Amino acid sequence: MNDSTQIEQIRTGYAFESPSATLGVLIDGGEPVSDAPIRIPLGMFNRHGLVAGATGTGKTVTLQVLAEALSRAGVPVFAADIKGDLSGIATAPQPGEKLLARTQAQGQPWAAESFPTEFFALGGEGVGTPIRATVSAFGPILLAKVLGLNQVQESSLGLVFHYADRAGLALLDLKDLVELLRYLTSDDGRAELKGIGGVSTATAGVILRSLVTLSDQGADVFFGEPEFEPSELLRVAPDGRGVVSLLELPTLMSRPALFSTFLMWLLADLYSSLPEVGDQDLPKLVFFFDEAHLLFDGASKAFVDSVTQTVRLIRSKGVGIFFVTQTPKDVPDDILAQLGSRVQHQMRAHTPNDVKALKATVATYPTSSYDLGALLQQLGIGEAVVTVMSERGAPTPVAWTRIWAPTSQMGPTPEPQLQAIVAASPLKARYGTPIDRESAYELLTERLAEGARKAEAESAQKADDERTKEAAEAAARQEKEFRRRQRELEQERARIEKQQRADEAAQRKWEKENPTLVEQVTGSPVFKDLMRTAGREIIRGIFGTGRRR
Repeated sequence: MNDSTQIEQIRTGYAFESPSATLGVLIDGGEPVSDAPIRIPLGMFNRHGLVAGATGTGKTVTLQVLAEALSRAGVPVFAADIKGDLSGIATAPQPGEKLLARTQAQGQPWAAESFPTEFFALGGEGVGTPIRATVSAFGPILLAKVLGLNQVQESSLGLVFHYADRAGLALLDLKDLVELLRYLTSDDGRAELKGIGGVSTATAGVILRSLVTLSDQGADVFFGEPEFEPSELLRVAPDGRGVVSLLELPTLMSRPALFSTFLMWLLADLYSSLPEVGDQDLPKLVFFFDEAHLLFDGASKAFVDSVTQTVRLIRSKGVGIFFVTQTPKDVPDDILAQLGSRVQHQMRAHTPNDVKALKATVATYPTSSYDLGALLQQLGIGEAVVTVMSERGAPTPVAWTRIWAPTSQMGPTPEPQLQAIVAASPLKARYGTPIDRESAYELLTERLAEGARKAEAESAQKADDERTKEAAEAAARQEKEFRRRQRELEQERARIEKQQRADEAAQRKWEKENPTLVEQVTGSPVFKDLMRTAGREIIRGIFGTGRRR
């Protein structure tokens, strides 16, 4: 630069009357200008910001310096601790000669200190206090982003959430949603959902498989109760310093979409729960969104619109957001346009896409005397090109800046100390033990079990009815057979009787036509005369009337 007028313009541009956070000092000709500090007005932190740069260029240190300055001013800070390096903010370091030489050269009044820190972990994966959210609070749009659903599947998931709300089925953890999807694709549930639009079996199958995969990856521990209350992030320590809340993300790359979307849920919940406060001298909270590109990678339009609206409106709730990523192009234009402060570390132009990103970044900065295309590639570690929003709401001059050194430890806090901090936190007792109360899973399981019992009873009754019917039919067949046999016997008896009558008639006829010897003798006239004569003689002998001889 080597132009005293330009140096003075920059010095004047960052000489704010209101409280501000010092980021570093101006660099001129490669050397720090100790009396030209580069600051950000504290009241402008809720105008949001961007910290960008290639891997290893000093973004994490910049984040730590900003967090320290905000904490000193009484502003709570939340940040995702990707590599665990930020945990050092809870520890006062032992200064070395190299560190003291650097801080002295840039006029930094350095003194070792630690800051009030709260450590969190998603669902208990790590040392910190667990942060959990219910599936209902997470909502279908954010969950669709985690599951990688397309727009049709996302709208179907929204329909499922609507049904659960209407039916009074609490969706607290993943098994609740899994059980609800299984129910809605069953014979009983399909008819219920059809009344409000219906979900195809194929779509429900995709969502269900995605949920099962997410659960198998261990994400089921992130959803449930007790649900974290985001207002816990607004705490101020007894000494007046803002509490720095750090979220451990040790396994970020295994579930990047889930982690980034979970952070977005925190912001969305803060927005819905905090009152409107307008512009204040100090923000209520500054939220650092590290690895921001993961949030927007593969995101649906509905999701990006939701994030954009949250970023646009949450500043009126006193919350500032800083996105931390590799290049500005990682952030959608509608959101990038709302970021008032820019801290750009070194950019690399090793590929055509890198060159394109470099040109796009240069085009977003105010006009300056710097050749930004060249300067951004030449920045050393811990150096950045800065422009922020002034107290008047106008961008400050572009400044080549050497970032101050953190006054807390650069690097992780030793684990025994970290565990002691977590154990002493009142939040550990409040959120440490998971709760599994009655919700959709239990209600639907009982409903399905009742349905199974009813179906079993109906099946048993049907079987009984079938057996009764078969017995009745068998009895009817036996009765029919008995009557048939009876008729046959009666017919046979009638036939026999008829035959007997016929035989008797024939016998009588034959006997009539063929008299016996006795009948022939007794019926002859001679026999009859003989019998009359014999009779008279017998009578005379009895009564004495016979002739005497």
